[in-house]
Amino acid sequence: MSDQKESVGRTLRVAFMVCLACSVVVAGAAVGLKPEQIANRQLDKQRNILVIAGLANANASAAEVKRIYNEKIKARVVDLNTGRYDDTQDAARFDPLKAAQNPAASKALTGSEDIASIKRRENQTVVYLVEGDKGLETLILPVRGYGLWSTLHGFMALKKDLKTIAGFGFYQHAETPGLGGEVDNPRWKALWPGKEAFDDAGKFDITVIKGSVDPHSARAVHQVDGLAGATLTSNGVNHLLNFWLGPQGFGPYLAQLRAGGN
Repeated sequence: MSDQKESVGRTLRVAFMVCLACSVVVAGAAVGLKPEQIANRQLDKQRNILVIAGLANANASAAEVKRIYNEKIKARVVDLNTGRYDDTQDAARFDPLKAAQNPAASKALTGSEDIASIKRRENQTVVYLVEGDKGLETLILPVRGYGLWSTLHGFMALKKDLKTIAGFGFYQHAETPGLGGEVDNPRWKALWPGKEAFDDAGKFDITVIKGSVDPHSARAVHQVDGLAGATLTSNGVNHLLNFWLGPQGFGPYLAQLRAGGN
């Protein structure tokens, strides 16, 4: 009996030591690879910004992405309440999503305000500018909001008139493949460039409709084909754009730019 107990005890000790060793290896690998994971996330974000701005393709090498981003993109922190830049913040290090989780650095949204279903909106965020000799050429704005199953994270690029869309797409979501997941379909994303997100008075005016856009309609420039079989995801896209391009989002900032401020 004692031999049996000793055998069971020895087995448990060996199992414990194996588990402990594996835990140490896994934890060490996680810590050791963290800088590389952060760098890869940053690279992926930069790639998406460049693709949506029309400055690179999705297959661009890491070296090419870094070169074009550093040459063409200027990141700045903007205060969403005032619409003005805050150059006391380091745009390269500022994390808007982390700020949104901090009650001291964000705003809790009421039911009527939270049309994008994000619960809290950061007080400050990062925008991305492409500038030329004559000033702003393209403005890239981060947007997010809930679809059917997940929060969609993406960017919208506006041309220098601040109403014409240069590009739009999402880099993170968990929508249903083949349905809401079609927000990743290049054919759907290709429908956005040239559309107008605002009217001549600067009022938000872009809608993902149900079905296909009538090209002969006077409203065609403000409409995009819906996602077949994914009404709730299409509605989510409408809601998040309405939020981020409206008064709770980048509205004050865009008003400043249109007035020649900042």
